[in-house]
Amino acid sequence: MTRRLLYRTPKFSPIAHYSFRDITDVTADFLAELGIKFLMLDLDNTIAAYDENVLSDSVTQWLEKIRSSGIELYIISNTTRKKRVESHCKPIGARFILQACKPSPKSLLEAMKIAGFSSDVSALAGDQVFTDTLAANLAGVVSISVRPRRFTNPLLKLRYFIELPFRAMCKNKM
Repeated sequence: MTRRLLYRTPKFSPIAHYSFRDITDVTADFLAELGIKFLMLDLDNTIAAYDENVLSDSVTQWLEKIRSSGIELYIISNTTRKKRVESHCKPIGARFILQACKPSPKSLLEAMKIAGFSSDVSALAGDQVFTDTLAANLAGVVSISVRPRRFTNPLLKLRYFIELPFRAMCKNKM
């Protein structure tokens, strides 16, 4: 299936292809329409808030729907906290990469190679414009931006405020 992007972004761009309010709003049908078979996900504030030790029921149910539709999941996280990532990945059976150094696309390319998927059937969903969106665009995969799950400190609010103009430029807000 051919990916139906409504517009192309330059590789070095902090503007996402698609923007959603919450990760659970990204449906399996939407991903299938794009031809996505491999969904890479940021962990912190994308599928779990920084202070959550377990995934919420709504995110767990969403992940199960995505997996049951045949889409493979992979967590790509900049964190160094292996136990935290393992505790979130184990229940959903997802592999992961720590210390991803996003916005470098290296970890995304590595995950695609390990899992056996090409960039034309892959996407990355994340909450940060200057790390997740930029890494996805540099790797040549569909970039999906979501709002952070929770603001736990003033610096997160400031970062989100700085990112607002780039989020506003996304042409495909869902």
